[in-house]
Amino acid sequence: MTNRSSLSILVVEDHPAIARQIVDFLDGLRWQTDHAATGALAIDLAMREPYDVILLDLNLPDIDGIEVCRAIKAQAPRNVPVLMLTARDAFEDKARGFHGGADDYLTKPFDLRELALRCEALARRGQLHADRELHVGPLTLLPAERRALCNGAPVALTQAGFRILLMLCTAHPRAVARSALMHELWGANPPDSDALKSHIYALRRQLELAGAPHAIVTIPQLGYRLQAGAAGDV
Repeated sequence: MTNRSSLSILVVEDHPAIARQIVDFLDGLRWQTDHAATGALAIDLAMREPYDVILLDLNLPDIDGIEVCRAIKAQAPRNVPVLMLTARDAFEDKARGFHGGADDYLTKPFDLRELALRCEALARRGQLHADRELHVGPLTLLPAERRALCNGAPVALTQAGFRILLMLCTAHPRAVARSALMHELWGANPPDSDALKSHIYALRRQLELAGAPHAIVTIPQLGYRLQAGAAGDV
């Protein structure tokens, strides 16, 4: 169960006064907060930091908020909940936000206490998703137990292999960027890409032996996607 002392929040807002108001309020709850005034910085931070919730303004100076949300959902190492903040209250605007991957929507001006409650609810939902079983084709992952099954039988995985497979299962059917996988394994100082290729090769071999051949598909110029039964090459 998530509590107020454990939340990590990224505030993406280009208006200095609004950003400061939100950050000061969340800091007062003893939450950990980062601030990004541009979409590019928001995407970069989301790739590197394991936030519980991202508060995302739609009107950013460099990249449309919807595109920022899509990029984060497609490339971030984990499926972080996104709460969109905007002055646009028309149904069409809200529909655009949800179709772009937003998990919740709050119209400005808003009560900061409600903002905090929504963050807590989204963080709890994300934690429940992280703890439950994940199923993709014949594969089942049990994150809390750090175990993987194929057609009900245990799969022998290395620690790195399990972490890669967990990211692929969590993102399914979306692809996971190479950069996100490398950050998950090595943090801010990854080796060259051949090291990741070696882990992917070993994971593919382990899945093949377990009965799930060609489960990991290569997406050129992006990364990898889990698709049981599909062909792919490193």
